Amino acid sequence: MAQDKIRVLVVDDSALMRQFISDILKSDSRLEVVGTARDGKDALVQIRSLKPHVVTMDVEMPNMDGLKALEEIMKSNPLPVVMVSSLTQSGADTTLKALALGCVDFIGKPSGTISLNIKDIGQELIEKVIAASTARLRTRFGGGFSAPARTLPQAPEFRRMAPPISTGRRDIVAIASSTGGPMALSELMPKLPKNFPVPIVITQHMPKEFTGSFAKRLNDSSQIEVVEGFDGLTLKPGRAVIAPGGSHLVIKRRAGAAVCSLSDAPPVLSVKPAANVMFQSVCDEYGGNVLVVILTGMGRDGTDGAIPMKKRGAYVIAESQKTCVVYGMPKAAVDAGIVDEVLPLNEIPDAMVRIVKG
Repeated sequence: MAQDKIRVLVVDDSALMRQFISDILKSDSRLEVVGTARDGKDALVQIRSLKPHVVTMDVEMPNMDGLKALEEIMKSNPLPVVMVSSLTQSGADTTLKALALGCVDFIGKPSGTISLNIKDIGQELIEKVIAASTARLRTRFGGGFSAPARTLPQAPEFRRMAPPISTGRRDIVAIASSTGGPMALSELMPKLPKNFPVPIVITQHMPKEFTGSFAKRLNDSSQIEVVEGFDGLTLKPGRAVIAPGGSHLVIKRRAGAAVCSLSDAPPVLSVKPAANVMFQSVCDEYGGNVLVVILTGMGRDGTDGAIPMKKRGAYVIAESQKTCVVYGMPKAAVDAGIVDEVLPLNEIPDAMVRIVKG
């Protein structure tokens, strides 16, 4: 029996954009646009009557904007929401607020509020809506999880035969995250102590307009320093570096110090920055003296880069399906047989401290 189509509500104050976005989504046989709404108030009414699986939400709208509508949705009837935002500094700040409120993912309008070329991001929009339909929402109000709009088979829970033992030196932590990652990192990073003994490098899939603001937000809420990476930035204990959107983060050793270098190489697995690229560079410089952490995300970025590190003795943690918004990237690592521990997000900070301190 064929699986039911994913029901989508499109929200945008521009009739032209509603039509463009609807046409993009209708082009995929897995999706059904069940309705459109012209602002946040209209969206709340349509959600009650149409019962969509996923909502695409514009940010700037009259009467009730996208942020207020998202907040109301997450309070009263949690649903996966994909924000459709302008790729501007203002758009970045607003989108980060939306992520904090509980939206699953976001996509940038390529040329502002009215993007006549929005079809350029059509495939990305389709993929994000489909992924959102399987998301488990980490709700801001109440701190629990909602059931996914569509139920997928539950992966068997990872089991160990004995308590995890970390042997060997860990000189760096390398983290990969994607869909649901901004909220996961916002929970994880503030729990790390100021004197965290090794540097941390992070690849979070985000556009270049967003990673600087995201790093600043994490820095403001964390005890350790969190910065966006740039050419020549030195790695040091107590500092976490986030790969800038649009560039791969590469780690190199120069005169005994580890520094950041940015690569303009093509996307890997359709993403840039890619965790695979960062992981490979970390492997080249640190061998197996690495703690790898793979968080929530769509796809399998990170697994291929972690395999050579694991072969050289790296320790690998994957986030549990219980707390993942999208259990894609961690599942790929588990399926590859390279994971030492599968942990819910709230247990990962303590595990990181335990492992790097030996």
